[in-house]
Amino acid sequence: MSANEPRPDELEGTEQPFVSHLVELRDRLIRALIAIGICFGALSIWPGPSGLYDLLAQPLVASLPAGTKLIATNVISPFIVPLKITLMAAFLLALPVVLYQVWAFVAPGLYTHEKKLVLPLVISSTLLFFVGVAFCYFFVFQKVFAFIQSFAPKSITAAPDIEAYLSFVLTMFFAFGAAFEVPIVVVVLARIGLVSIDKLKGFRSYFIVLAFIIAAVITPPDVVSQLALAIPMCLLYEIGIWAAQIFIKHTQAPSEDTPPI
Repeated sequence: MSANEPRPDELEGTEQPFVSHLVELRDRLIRALIAIGICFGALSIWPGPSGLYDLLAQPLVASLPAGTKLIATNVISPFIVPLKITLMAAFLLALPVVLYQVWAFVAPGLYTHEKKLVLPLVISSTLLFFVGVAFCYFFVFQKVFAFIQSFAPKSITAAPDIEAYLSFVLTMFFAFGAAFEVPIVVVVLARIGLVSIDKLKGFRSYFIVLAFIIAAVITPPDVVSQLALAIPMCLLYEIGIWAAQIFIKHTQAPSEDTPPI
């Protein structure tokens, strides 16, 4: 090729695929938002924002003296807080659709063995997060609130603020949901070769200490909630080690695997 001859554009022909990817990403985001919107509308009709908040507050109200209710110290809190709960519940209800849209967008660019790796992780991590939230709501809240109220002086009438309670609930839900992701983290670390199974087993005693430190930092300063978070984390760490050995065996990349088109 002579110096005066125009050089071919190395990026020629790449604009259309890039634009098509953006269009597909936009379409899938719209579908995910539509799913969330449909769930939000359905939940707004039944049980309604106020009904959802009553359901969320039930573990606390059950531990308070008879006739005691939560209070709202902000003028618009009775309107805004239930809407926040409804939006959060709508997102969780539509999460399978949202995750499917994410998976459908990235799957065509993955190898066969990578698809075997990603899809089980997406499904299992979602289920574990829901299990962690359910464990917190149905077990931990009941024990923690009863434990806290047992220490309340007779001269005090507990009347928690609805916004403060929402903030507490979301923090606890996220803490327990994230804590139940321990097996996923262990599996991923072992699968990508960052740590070996033997090192994970050797780190077991250190992880127990770490679990109790994490529980002490992110949960209320009571023994019940700290044990309720630390003990499952330790058990899930053991499950993660066991799952990592099986997962690595079944997601190895075959030597003849060719890149996807």
